[in-house]
Amino acid sequence: MFKKILIANRSEIALRIIRACREMGIRTVCVYSTADADSLHVKFADEVLCIGPPAGAESYLNIPRIISAAQVTNADAIHPGYGFLAENARFAEICKECGFTFIGPSPESIMLMGNKSVAKETMVAAGVPVVPGSPGLIEDLAAAKRVGEEVGFPIVIKASAGGGGKGMRVVQESSELERAYTTARTEAEAAFGDGSVYIEKFVEEPRHVEIQVMCDRYGNRAYLNERECSIQRRHQKLIEEAPSPVMSAELREKMGEAALKGCAHVNYEGAGTIEFLVDKHRDFYFMEMNTRIQVEHPVTEESLGIDLIKEQISVAAGQTLTLKQSPPRKHSIEVRINAEDPYKDFRPSPGRITNLHFPGGHGVRIDSHIYQGYSVPPYYDSLLAKLITFGETRDSAIAKMRRALDEFVIEGVKTTIPFHQMMMEHEAFLSGQFDTRFVDTTEWKSRLPENP
Repeated sequence: MFKKILIANRSEIALRIIRACREMGIRTVCVYSTADADSLHVKFADEVLCIGPPAGAESYLNIPRIISAAQVTNADAIHPGYGFLAENARFAEICKECGFTFIGPSPESIMLMGNKSVAKETMVAAGVPVVPGSPGLIEDLAAAKRVGEEVGFPIVIKASAGGGGKGMRVVQESSELERAYTTARTEAEAAFGDGSVYIEKFVEEPRHVEIQVMCDRYGNRAYLNERECSIQRRHQKLIEEAPSPVMSAELREKMGEAALKGCAHVNYEGAGTIEFLVDKHRDFYFMEMNTRIQVEHPVTEESLGIDLIKEQISVAAGQTLTLKQSPPRKHSIEVRINAEDPYKDFRPSPGRITNLHFPGGHGVRIDSHIYQGYSVPPYYDSLLAKLITFGETRDSAIAKMRRALDEFVIEGVKTTIPFHQMMMEHEAFLSGQFDTRFVDTTEWKSRLPENP
C-alpha cells in the first residue's frame, strides 16, 4: 500500500480523498493555489505546498509544478480527483515516467476512452450501442455540415477532450451550425486546451443514466449499478440518484454488461463511469466515458454501502478488486449546492460565507470544503457542497432531502438550495417522469420559494 499520496486537486474532492487516506493510514500532500490558501483541504492535509496563483494554468493544471511537489515531498502516488488533470493522458504518462503511481487508468486507456470521439470508435469496435454521428473528429465547418445532413438535425456538437457541458452545443437546424461550431471549438480550447469536436445525433426525450465500474489489473471487473443524472442545466448535473426511476433489473443488467464489455476491450483499470443516453423506448446508447471518479460517486456509495475512493486507491496499489455486483440496498439522492442564483438563471455568486449550518441526522451526508467565514473564489467551479440523503425507498430519501434542505443555511452568497427545495416538491420529479430537458423546457421558476 502507498505510504504517501499527493492530491492534485482542490475543494471537496481533495478533502474526500484525504479522509479516505487517513482511514487507510496513508499520509497526504495537498497542493494549492494562492486563492485556496484558506480551504479546508489545505488545513486537513499532512503536508501542503503552494504551486501558483489562482489561474488553473499556473497551478492545478501546471504539470511541472505538481510533479515537482510530488518529488520534494517523496510521494508514492498522485490522485487527480476529478476535473483539471484527471483525464489528461499526458499527465498520467508523466507520472509513470517520473516513478509515481497515477491513481487512475493507464495513459493508453485515457487516450482511448477519455477522448470522446475516439471513445465512440472504440465502443463501436467493442459492440456497445452508440448514437449515430461523425466517425471521428470534425476537421472543419464543411465536414460538420456533411455530418449534419447525413444524420439529420437536431445534432449536438461535443468537445473531445472534456465534459461537464463545456464545448457542447445543440444545433436544431443547419442555419445555426456555423455559430454553434465556432463557439463549441472556442469554449473547448479555453476549458481543456483542445478545441477538437465531434458530432452526434441529438437523442430526443433522453435520460442521462450512467454505470459506475471498477476494474483491477488482473482482469476482475464489476459494474456497481447506475446513477440517474437527467436533472441538469447547460449539461451540468444538478441532481443525481441511485437507482434510476427508469431502471428495471433487466435493463440494469444489459447496460452493466455493455459497460464491462467496453472496459474489457481497452483493459481498463480503476474507477470509471460509462455514460448512456436512454430514450423513451428504453433503448440505450453509449455517450462517453469518464476515466476518473465522478462528482456524484456518493450516491453509489450510499446505495450500496461501499467506499469507492478506498477501492480506487487499493486497486491502483495492485490489490485485487473486492467489490462485487449486487442489487441496490438503499435509495440515494444527491443535490449539488452551488454558489449560483437560481432566481437569475444560475448566475455565479462568489463571496464570503457569513453564516453556515449543515443539516444532519439519520440518512444525511454532507461532502463539503466550506465553513463559516470561507470566501468562495470566482476562479473555479461553483460547487459548495454535495448533500446526499439515503433511505429504504425513493420516497424516504426524498423526505429526508426535503428536511435536510430546510435545515441547510448558507448566508453571504446565493445558492441553489431554493431550486432543490422546489424540485423535491415537483410532480415530475416525484413521479420520476423527467428527462434531460426538464430545466430548459419546464416552467419551474414561478414555483421557487419566495426570494430571500
